[in-house]
Amino acid sequence: MCPVTPEASIVERLQLLNNRIGTAFSGCAGISATRFRLLQELFAAEEVGQTALQKSLGIDGAAVTRHLKQLEAKDFVSRRNCPDDNRVTLVHLTERGREHIDEFVQEKSRLIENLFDGFDAEERKALANMLERMHRNAETL
Repeated sequence: MCPVTPEASIVERLQLLNNRIGTAFSGCAGISATRFRLLQELFAAEEVGQTALQKSLGIDGAAVTRHLKQLEAKDFVSRRNCPDDNRVTLVHLTERGREHIDEFVQEKSRLIENLFDGFDAEERKALANMLERMHRNAETL
């Protein structure tokens, strides 16, 4: 059995934390964290191409399509072909989707507040800085 380094233990804990946060958010909001991010992207834009969504979220095209189909079934998003180029699928947030964004934001705020319970401002800032550095390092992997 290989010895576990402190760094490997940190990465494992980050992965477990990510899973727990995703599960908790899904349980509270009734929507996955990825779908919420997708809705946030659409909220910020009038209409966006499906490929652009894929790139901004950093997930593969098939996953974006699956998420969009689920959101379409709930009438949160609508898709249409671009009139200038039928190869491009445009996506926009429906009125129902816009109405639900506030609920999702409130749930996310409650979750974050509970997650950081007991952390002072200095600890939060130090953690944010360390995670940002790790994020930059991960971009070169």
